[in-house]
Amino acid sequence: MPKSRNITRTKKLMSTVAREKALGQKGFVIWLTGLSGSGKSTIAWKLDSELFRIGRHAYVLDGDNLRHGLNSDLGFSDADRNENIRRAGEVAALFADASIIAVAAFISPFRKDRMNARKAAGKGRFVEVHLCPSLETCISRDPKGLYRKAMKGQIRDFTGISSPYEEPHRPEIRLDTSRVKPDECVKTIIAHLRRKKLI
Repeated sequence: MPKSRNITRTKKLMSTVAREKALGQKGFVIWLTGLSGSGKSTIAWKLDSELFRIGRHAYVLDGDNLRHGLNSDLGFSDADRNENIRRAGEVAALFADASIIAVAAFISPFRKDRMNARKAAGKGRFVEVHLCPSLETCISRDPKGLYRKAMKGQIRDFTGISSPYEEPHRPEIRLDTSRVKPDECVKTIIAHLRRKKLI
C-alpha cells in the first residue's frame, strides 16, 4: 500500500529535557534479545520490578504480549518479523521520549532490525542485552514446547532451528543465562545502567 503524502510531523510543546526534569529520570530502551528459552521475559519482568523498587518508571514490552494486540496481524515470515521489530522499536522509542524506561524483550533475530530499533531510540538511549545460553540449553528448557514442535516440522521458520539468529556483534551486555541466574543478570544490568549514569 502506498504511503500517504498528506502527513506532516507536528512539533511537541514539551521538550524531552523538560519531561526528564519533571519525572526525575532519563528515558531509554533496554533491549533484551536471544533465542526462545534464553530468559528474556523472566529477566525483563524481574528488571521491571527492580527498577520500580528503586523509584524508576519503566514498562515491559514483551514480544508475546505485543503479538496479542499491536502485532496480532503479523505472522513469522522474515517480512513479518521485520515489521514486528520495527513497530516494537518505534513504541519503545516513544516510551523513551516520554522519559520512561522501556524494557523490550524480543527474540529480534536480525541485526538490521535491532540496529533500526537502536537508531529510533536515539544516541545514548539504547542498551542491547544479549542473552546467550547455548541452543542446547534453550532446547532443554523449551518452556512452551516450541522447539519440540519445530524439530518435528510442525512449526516453520522457527528461530534457531529452521530460521537464523544473528548474534549481536557488540552488545552493551552479554549474559550466559545457563551460568548466571536471573537475579544476578538483573544486578549486572542495573550496575551497567548506574555506570553509564542512566539511572
